Amino acid sequence: LIGSYSVQLTHKLCSVKILPPHFQAENRKELWGDITAQGVARAEIQNPEVDLIYCLSVTAIEDVKMGRPSSWSGAIDKIAFGEGEAQKLILISAGNIKNYCPDQNDLINYPNINYNSSIQNPAQSWNALTIGAFTQKVIVHDDRYAKYYPMAKQGELSPHSTTSLSWEKKWPIKPDVVFEGGNLLKAPDESITSHEDLELLSTSKSFHIKPFDTINATSAAVAQASWFAAKIAYEYPRAWPETFRGLIVHSANWNDAMKNQINVRPRNRSDFRNLLKVFGYGVPDINRALYSQESALTFIAQEYIQPFGFNEKNNPETNEIHFYNLPWPSELLLSLGEVPVRLRITLSYFVEPGAGEIGWKDKYRYQSHGLRFDINNTNDTEAVFRKKINASAREEEDELDGNTGNERWSIGVKSRSTGSIHSDYMELTAAELANCNLIAVYPVIGWWRERKHLGKVETRTRYSLIISLETPTEDVELYTAVRNLIEVPVEIKI
Repeated sequence: LIGSYSVQLTHKLCSVKILPPHFQAENRKELWGDITAQGVARAEIQNPEVDLIYCLSVTAIEDVKMGRPSSWSGAIDKIAFGEGEAQKLILISAGNIKNYCPDQNDLINYPNINYNSSIQNPAQSWNALTIGAFTQKVIVHDDRYAKYYPMAKQGELSPHSTTSLSWEKKWPIKPDVVFEGGNLLKAPDESITSHEDLELLSTSKSFHIKPFDTINATSAAVAQASWFAAKIAYEYPRAWPETFRGLIVHSANWNDAMKNQINVRPRNRSDFRNLLKVFGYGVPDINRALYSQESALTFIAQEYIQPFGFNEKNNPETNEIHFYNLPWPSELLLSLGEVPVRLRITLSYFVEPGAGEIGWKDKYRYQSHGLRFDINNTNDTEAVFRKKINASAREEEDELDGNTGNERWSIGVKSRSTGSIHSDYMELTAAELANCNLIAVYPVIGWWRERKHLGKVETRTRYSLIISLETPTEDVELYTAVRNLIEVPVEIKI
């Protein structure tokens, strides 16, 4: 506001309000999904030539059953999937603790009350990006509050946010990521109060009277996430919504305060799962999402796959597996020896929700298909790796076990395999990682295959695969070493 430079406008806002008709009761919950779909349609009709990203900060505590889909979250998934084309990125706030605790003083039990308060409907949506809240705001410039102290320490869970710690393991882990949501103050008498210094500055809804106001909680967090997504869409106009979502998750990291708050022990899969259920994959970094660096390169593939097909007996089975032979700087990595290197992989795709709520208690009746990724062991040749993946796929198991070296992953196959976005990383020495350049993307069971009478067995779908290689040694030119070596993935039918 005080600068004299030009501001480049990369995106604009369109608002649709979801309200019941005048002088009528609230909209019935069985209509929430349809009303949301109408809001999406109205926005598209008024903006026919514009790519839209959808931000939903309306949630409800009804129909939240330990992560099980609801009719509303199912409608969100259907809108995002878009019949396999015209897919949409939808960002949803995780929901605020005040919906469970109208009396702010109940938050004296932070963070346990947050751990026990479920993320709200429809944020259990598989395809949506669910946004929780953390906070960096701990300083109040007001002498009247000198004896007050912030509830959350810098970097911890926002007192406003909810989690999925109470959900059943088979449902998606939410939130996906967290953004700033503000903090609260605890008074000397243990009462809880808010302060504008611990909230986010924004424009006021009554701009002509009061230009600025403050906002907080997961509504503020999802607004920031939407800005983040719009920046990616502007920078990469040909990227898919699946890629926008993938890049946001892929760029996120946990800070030390988050790990300390959950008491995460190294290599403890249960601790990492709890970390995910509270903070998702952490706080996204806009620079990491938009740009590669010499010592931190990112590879993105947007591909179509046909997960299932019919065999000679007309029975559905796994159809395609994609193998990537990455342009790895093996000689450079070997020369680095014991230098630590982080490899991270994120797989993002949208599922088609099963028709109706019959069988939604079983995730395979809800998801049309699933996709997973795996990477070869250090000593695996390409032939050995393909043989392992093909053999596992033929076993017709619900899930492959990631038997090519699960112990190397930080999050682990089981924890990362729920929902429709999967991300994990391994930290090895450069020499150990030099020959780990083979990646497979393969399908797992879903209702497209199990309910063949619905005629979806041979449906093609798409995914975004994001791979990054990073070393803390800034003078290592990883990006230069691979920039001219990008190859097209090989598709294998089995």
